[in-house]
Amino acid sequence: MEKSVLGRAWVSAYSDENEIFSRPEDLVGKILHCRGIDGDAARDKFLNPSIKEYMPDPFVLRDMDMAARTITDAIIAGDKIAVYGDYDVDGVTSTAVFVKYLRAIGADVIWHLPTRDGEGYGLNTGAVGELADAGARLLITVDCGISGGAEVEYAKSRGMHVVVTDHHSPDNCLPAAHAVVNPKRADDTSGMSYLAGVGVAFLTLVAVNRELKSRADDALRARLAEINLLNYLDFVALGTICDTMPLVGLNRAFVATGLKVLGLRQNLGLRVLMDVSGIKKPSVYAAGFALGPRLNAAGRLDSAAPALELLLTDNALIAHDLAGRLHRMNQDRIDIQNAIMLRANEMAADAARNNFSLFVCGENWHGGVMGIIAGRLKDKYNLPACVATKTDGVINGSGRSVAGVDLGKIIHDALAAGIAKEGGGHAAAAGFTLDADKEDEFRTFLEQQARTQLNGQPPAREVVVDAELDAGGANMRLVTMLGALEPFGQGNPEPTLVLRGGRLKSACVMGGGAHLRGTIATSAGTTLAFVGFNLAGTPVGDFLLDDANTNTTITLLGRLKENEYNGRVTAQFFLEDIAV
Repeated sequence: MEKSVLGRAWVSAYSDENEIFSRPEDLVGKILHCRGIDGDAARDKFLNPSIKEYMPDPFVLRDMDMAARTITDAIIAGDKIAVYGDYDVDGVTSTAVFVKYLRAIGADVIWHLPTRDGEGYGLNTGAVGELADAGARLLITVDCGISGGAEVEYAKSRGMHVVVTDHHSPDNCLPAAHAVVNPKRADDTSGMSYLAGVGVAFLTLVAVNRELKSRADDALRARLAEINLLNYLDFVALGTICDTMPLVGLNRAFVATGLKVLGLRQNLGLRVLMDVSGIKKPSVYAAGFALGPRLNAAGRLDSAAPALELLLTDNALIAHDLAGRLHRMNQDRIDIQNAIMLRANEMAADAARNNFSLFVCGENWHGGVMGIIAGRLKDKYNLPACVATKTDGVINGSGRSVAGVDLGKIIHDALAAGIAKEGGGHAAAAGFTLDADKEDEFRTFLEQQARTQLNGQPPAREVVVDAELDAGGANMRLVTMLGALEPFGQGNPEPTLVLRGGRLKSACVMGGGAHLRGTIATSAGTTLAFVGFNLAGTPVGDFLLDDANTNTTITLLGRLKENEYNGRVTAQFFLEDIAV
């Protein structure tokens, strides 16, 4: 489809664009083929993502042997250990994994999460000094530390050993820690650069656990026997999903197993938070859009400490209080976000014209919602977007990017050029800090770099279609077969389908007028329900709601899912676009 009602090109992932599948098993096989999964063994491993199949020897990561030995030395010596994390879900869960384990074996452990506005991302000498003053002899960083060369030197000067575990892209010079475990190191050959910070932290614990077992006395060995590290995978799954890491390789097994652990509701804090959020069945969607935002809300508005305390508490009263606070903070975050979004969208409408990037900056906007708004603008304009707030002569911002633009590299290069003074991130997301007088220079630099990476061609408004099928084949049997491809997420997206041959029967608005629902008649003599979120007021909504178009044959693009209502489970199509 060269151009849909929304003006997008639909591009087939399959070489034979004209093939329309009638048998679900053929369709699923072709989707796997298009994702590079061929052969019975590879297909079986993908469809049954177990930790046993995917788990590597943790010592394949560079410096893991030294990290495990250094941490084990401190545990056996009875030294106080400080765990230093980050204020997002990945950082909070990474910290929770380490603190929970160290407490379980009776180690003397303290932790620190920086505040977003007061301290900012990463290590800072003030916090490191406080940990040293508290008696910490070992500092373990999780989901941070790779850019903290000066802070690591300061920690060592205060008498601490330092183990850095991180997954962010390193600078040319690694911090001079006793061990630096990061699969993105240039000399790391593990092939696991896709891991989240919590994934790196978990593998480090696996290595520590193995080292401890070989050196423990009888008392410690008895404590170790009571620990099942697989029970920590609910934390690992949450951090991996919420940091939008690709669900491939070991991450796929982490999330698949972690969601099962989450379903067992063993962790008190997560169990209460699931109840507060109305989650009955754990899923990638529930983790990313219900649990994640509530855990993130604390770090966005104030301190992430309540989120970490919720994951670590064994007290039901405390758990209910903390979960309630996070729920309310999330609503406050939504209110703040919506108010800023209105102004940011006005500014972006002008900036988007003939540009290859977006940069909008407001006075005294709340820094905790910059990333969310950047993501919304990125989706709306199909451009890499950076949103920032200017306070007391300093600009702090976050960015989200599109395919073809490595935003993390742009921020890294801005640091090297002296335009930004702090920053880092991934290809798809990054954060940055610069002096207010560098605002125009940064805007120009961002535009030039995005234009260069895109070879002077605007990002294509394309949708990759996994398969086309007759609308009559969109049923619960197909829903079940597509479910075998789960978990879905970054790197393994939910299949995008094109349904042909459906006749529009009905359509109406719902959700306060923002969304659509309706039905189509299929060639199989069945009726298929559809929903279209945020489609009211778009060309798609205008067409579907026009009574003159009833009984028109349309082609639909979207995703097929199950819908449960009043105990009845049926197939439902989540509509994203149409063609006529």
